[in-house]
Amino acid sequence: MSSIFTKIVNNEIPFYKIAEDDKFLAFLDIFPLAYGHVLVIPKKEIDYIFDIDSDEYIGLWKFAKQVAKAMDKVLVCERIGVAVIGLEVPHAHIHLVPINGVSDINFDKPKKSFSAEKMREVADRIRQSLG
Repeated sequence: MSSIFTKIVNNEIPFYKIAEDDKFLAFLDIFPLAYGHVLVIPKKEIDYIFDIDSDEYIGLWKFAKQVAKAMDKVLVCERIGVAVIGLEVPHAHIHLVPINGVSDINFDKPKKSFSAEKMREVADRIRQSLG
């Protein structure tokens, strides 16, 4: 079930890292709905989020909460929206999306594109906010 996320976990392709520990990884979505859109994943290859064992599932959400709190400090938005879709990539992941309204987290909308410089900038700001 190897996916693009497995390649990211294994550092086989470039990505914009936000946070990492031994079990979880957060990085910028390269097809974002908004500036600062982050994906949070378990490093272990698990396709469906509800197949994650209970302790790791709770750990994933705690990790996502830390990242969302850091995002909230540095991004101009009403809230950090949360979505789990589970269809795009066969690897469990949580979307953390800066939003100002419900329509901002509509995955049918065209994705945005930001320069590498802007992606590095927002990744650095969120990382620094984590402490």
